[in-house]
Amino acid sequence: MRKTTTSTAPAPLLGARALNRATLDRQLLLRRSALSAKAAVEHLVGLQAQNVKPPYLALAARLDGFAPERLSALMADREVVRIVTMRSTIHTHTAADCLTLRPLVQPARDRELTIFRKGLPGVDLDRLAALARDLVEAEPRTMKQLREALSVKWPDADPQALAIAARCKLPLVQVTPRGLWGRSGQVVLTTAEHWLGRPAQPAPAPDAVVARYLAAFGPASVKDMQTWSGLTRLREAFERLRPRLVTFRDDNGVELFDLPDAPRPDPDTPAPPRFLPEFDNLLLSHADRARVVPPEHRGRSWQGNQAYCTLLVDGFLAGVWKLDADALVVEPFAPLGKERRQEVTAEGERLLKAMYGESSSYDIRFGTVLR
Repeated sequence: MRKTTTSTAPAPLLGARALNRATLDRQLLLRRSALSAKAAVEHLVGLQAQNVKPPYLALAARLDGFAPERLSALMADREVVRIVTMRSTIHTHTAADCLTLRPLVQPARDRELTIFRKGLPGVDLDRLAALARDLVEAEPRTMKQLREALSVKWPDADPQALAIAARCKLPLVQVTPRGLWGRSGQVVLTTAEHWLGRPAQPAPAPDAVVARYLAAFGPASVKDMQTWSGLTRLREAFERLRPRLVTFRDDNGVELFDLPDAPRPDPDTPAPPRFLPEFDNLLLSHADRARVVPPEHRGRSWQGNQAYCTLLVDGFLAGVWKLDADALVVEPFAPLGKERRQEVTAEGERLLKAMYGESSSYDIRFGTVLR
């Protein structure tokens, strides 16, 4: 009797350009979106926010008619907040996401804490968390004030480790005026629950967050999501969802997951230039960044541990930029050509108008091509 065998066809291939266009579409960078600032922050599952301006620049690149005052008003009204979440970095999240995503990434904060354990001899971490909560809820505190207050209880411990332990154990948000547009303010902290006037919620099921990640960053691998979140052991969640997802493979044969109805535009879809802030999540949320960063430009958006503001041309990293005293200075990695320069200039003008209004006095200059 002849044996019958079944063969499974390989998953469809998505090359770098196909992944680029799909990701740009999810990231609201293929065309500007009519979403509100709050809806965009929710869809993008937060905005990287080590500094004050990046969330504003990120939305200016993504939203039609965006004005910085819109995000600033949300922050002043406590509808969005600044808090350490993904990858141990500060993100701007909606209040609802703050109260659920922070518990989700607690395992990563616990791992971070082990780095500083030697500086915490004899410290009961649960007691520290309770004392720190009392301190910051009685009055928002700077990290310096928190170090000094905790050192009174544990004089033999490293003051910096004490403050970092409090940040790892508690969901500490930066209170306004820090983060408001056109305002200045040092980092002053209290708990998310105290600032928002409601308790933290249970961490969402990983499956639900996988779906949200794919909607904003897909198609993506398990390692991609782990890079984005700072979490580990997410394979089980993807496997549970496999019957409801579609799969592809990239140029290296890596399996990619996606939502069945998510947009996957034609690779030749035009992608306008975009000016992105330093640490934009587009460049930080995949284990393999080739969908945005060409191999020849790998590592060129960083110097040491500092990231540059980046320029996308045809959807890919093509240069860096900065605001000098009187000009937006564009430094491409290769000559752009007349038509591309005109497109980049027009996008720069849109950025300056969105961020600084019609009266913006900035010029647009092209600096030396960086090699």
